[in-house]
Amino acid sequence: MKVLILISMLALSCHGQHQHQHHNQHHSANNIPRDEKPDHHRHEDLRETSTWIPILKYNKEQSEDGSYKTEYETGNNIIHEETGFLKDFDTNPNGVLVQHGQYSYQSPEGQLVNVQYTADENGFRATGDHIPTPPAIPEEIQKGLDQIYAGIKLQQERLEQRAKTDPDFARKLEERRVANQNGQYIGLLENQ
Repeated sequence: MKVLILISMLALSCHGQHQHQHHNQHHSANNIPRDEKPDHHRHEDLRETSTWIPILKYNKEQSEDGSYKTEYETGNNIIHEETGFLKDFDTNPNGVLVQHGQYSYQSPEGQLVNVQYTADENGFRATGDHIPTPPAIPEEIQKGLDQIYAGIKLQQERLEQRAKTDPDFARKLEERRVANQNGQYIGLLENQ
């Protein structure tokens, strides 16, 4: 009987060790036993590294009126300067943020890239030698655009003249202006 108990304990012990090894093999990444996995599949080898770039210079000045000036330079030769201020409190309750700045960096090809920019109520506008410039508008197309613009201007003058003598038309013209500002289109008013 003692021999049978000893054999049972030994079998249970071997079975437990086999289960432990089996568990480790089947619960590793991609169900590949740890000792059979290639090195490039190990978690330690999947870490990505990046080069640390020091900030060589950083300065920011903030005024009580909301205007500011900021500048920084990095160890990989990025240089940035910017000024900003708020304007037009009368027409816009929050004002309009105006930003002027410039930055430079070295392209992957080794060229120094300089950019000057302005951002305001008219959007973001940048200039730099690396920015492609559109070709000049051909003379014939420019003449056509000028004629279209002159026609629009003449039509607007007629509408405003009529609005001076017709209060109902003036109201409709104002409704059209507001609708156009909101991205809607009412249609022509000249024949109404």
